[in-house]
Amino acid sequence: MTIDPILLSVYARNFKAITDEMSISMQQTTRSPILCEAKDYVTGLYDADGRMLEQTENLPILAFSLAPVCKYIRNYFGDDLHDGDVIFHNDVFSLGNQNNDVAVYRPIFFEGQLVAWTAVKGHQADIGGAVAGGYNPNAVEVWQEALRIPPVKVYEKGKLRKDVWDLIFANIRFDIVQHDMKAEIGACRVGERRVIELLRKYGRESFEAHKEALFEVTRKMMEAEIASIPNGCYSGEGRVYYDGRHEGSTFTIRVTITVQDKRIKFDYSKTDAQTNGFVNGTFTSSASATILTLLQMVNPDIPHNEGMVAPIEIVIPEGTILNASYPKATTFGNHLCPPNAEAIQRALAPVMPERVTAGWNNLLCSLTTGIDPHKNEKYVDIGFMGLKGGSGAMKGTDGYDHIGMIDASGGVLDQDYEMFEQQTPHRLIKHEYLTDSAGPGEWRGGLGVETIFEIGSEDTQLVTFGDGDFEPAFGLFGGGDGTLNFIRLTYPDGKVVTPRNKDLIAGVPKGTRYHQQAGGGGGYGDPKRRDREKLLEEIRNGVISEEAARSMYGL
Repeated sequence: MTIDPILLSVYARNFKAITDEMSISMQQTTRSPILCEAKDYVTGLYDADGRMLEQTENLPILAFSLAPVCKYIRNYFGDDLHDGDVIFHNDVFSLGNQNNDVAVYRPIFFEGQLVAWTAVKGHQADIGGAVAGGYNPNAVEVWQEALRIPPVKVYEKGKLRKDVWDLIFANIRFDIVQHDMKAEIGACRVGERRVIELLRKYGRESFEAHKEALFEVTRKMMEAEIASIPNGCYSGEGRVYYDGRHEGSTFTIRVTITVQDKRIKFDYSKTDAQTNGFVNGTFTSSASATILTLLQMVNPDIPHNEGMVAPIEIVIPEGTILNASYPKATTFGNHLCPPNAEAIQRALAPVMPERVTAGWNNLLCSLTTGIDPHKNEKYVDIGFMGLKGGSGAMKGTDGYDHIGMIDASGGVLDQDYEMFEQQTPHRLIKHEYLTDSAGPGEWRGGLGVETIFEIGSEDTQLVTFGDGDFEPAFGLFGGGDGTLNFIRLTYPDGKVVTPRNKDLIAGVPKGTRYHQQAGGGGGYGDPKRRDREKLLEEIRNGVISEEAARSMYGL
């Protein structure tokens, strides 16, 4: 079939519009703040074989986690797939990325043939396991973390399998999860309708031919980007601190990047072995982190489909901290993205100085659960208002101030103050940019934030996780480091508690003051070369203090 270049563009735009509409559906119909506000989900469209057609990546770490599972599900069910089927999946040992990130897959049939899939994956407020909210710093195996959901049909040929549905949600604490999973199903249905409309308009033969052409064009675009990197082998490292069980433990992520003409290979074979604690990753979460870090350095207009990933090879041996063996605990795996990204940035900085960024502030997160006394209902809150600081600067550009939530690419929106106080019993006292938190440089890092709130429930459970209190965001090419994070609790009786960075504290009393600082990103280039007028403006605005302007910038 002859490929029409105009129609090829129409398909590409339609695929993107479909996943965007699915994303809007999720935002408007989910109830948990982590979904409807933070947009901690991804929506995707895939061909009959599970190859990526397009995605809307609200949270980049999830962006490349759907396609591997789609291919797995396609093989798992074989010919036992039917119009109206709806499949759930979260199992990290069948290519899932994190237990709390539960996906819905819906096969799309046209004229009796499987032609495509829609899929949505979102972070759920609870997924069973030993600890409400899904983060258990004491876990050493998957059953202490979550309910495992291998591929399972909750709808078959359009009919709800009530027994399966009830089995799953009998093992999940919060009713809100059922509502949010229904929203995922609905978003998949929205996408299915749009794909069917596209097929009716242009026909299946046109769809299949232009899909393959789109893959090919995209592959060539990515190959051109890789070809701009000098051939060679480049190595970098990132550090992970404390596995939740062994004080003082550290682990190193090591990557060797080989660029050969139009292909690039990321080899993590020298990365440290998996831990016997909470801090491990899965292949899918780690490979997704690798891809999204590379995407920060290439043409942002490259379509996100199967052709984009074709020239990329990723080797992560099983048994390493980035690809733990069954049945190890892996919930922390998404949060290994920052040190993974740091290893890649450090490796490529000498040959791509104009594309890499300085270090981004590392995560230090908290999750509170308890009973809201005003509603007499359970609540769970991942405090994404203040858990991530600034991004790293790059040549010509300051870092982003307070990037949102997790991972080296940001992506998650900040928490609305009024919704925070409606969805939790807590009372917000302070949330603002943190003066002098950004790493100094000719281009400074992004600012961090300070957050203070009063805990509003008795016997609150607090879980903390992250590495942001160990190592600040690094500067590049003469730029300075950012600042460290901390979380501090002041109880009503004056007792002060500083949680470890992977900790579970039960029985936190009502009236406790929660104080958190998230540091800034690393700076890029000599601070003394920073534009003086801009520096004076930042002093006036409280971004930089007069003292720091003198000592760090030589003003």
